[in-house]
Amino acid sequence: MPTPEKTSLSAIVAAGRELLESGGQDRLTMQSVAGRVGVRAPSLYKHVRDRAALLAAVAGSAVDDLVARLEKTDGSLEGLVRAYRGFAQDCPEGFRLMMLSTLAPEEALDRAVAPILQVSRDLVGDEGALEAARLLTAWATGFIQMELVGAFRLGGDVDRAFEYGLTRLRRALTAEAQPSSVD
Repeated sequence: MPTPEKTSLSAIVAAGRELLESGGQDRLTMQSVAGRVGVRAPSLYKHVRDRAALLAAVAGSAVDDLVARLEKTDGSLEGLVRAYRGFAQDCPEGFRLMMLSTLAPEEALDRAVAPILQVSRDLVGDEGALEAARLLTAWATGFIQMELVGAFRLGGDVDRAFEYGLTRLRRALTAEAQPSSVD
């Protein structure tokens, strides 16, 4: 009779996310996760083949968390980008890990991108949707990464600057979608 499982993949991933947020990627080891879930490290290999698979599972969980947050918004540009920023502020290490596109599962990333593509399509139409989505994502990701590392050192209100950027992006994208009049 086989021995009962003492842990599960979901417990391993949850422990991995906790360790990641408390100490970064260097703290996310097979040994530290095993200790957190109360098993010996070799027991983890029944669920994840190696540390790379562990990192991928944790990255996928982070993307799933982001997708759940995006789905709770009203679907507006502002709602989506604020949810993206909120996720990064709540889970900065998960955000960083998620940015390593080779780790996060492709289908999970596709689900995270879908609402951004839709709002872009709504703002500029089908033809420019991909470019608009890339602009939004690049601006938001750059702003958030700078915020996370404390790079805004010139004073002022960072939240106000973020809202300023959102407003200007909406105006620019909306203006782009308007037919230009020739005098």
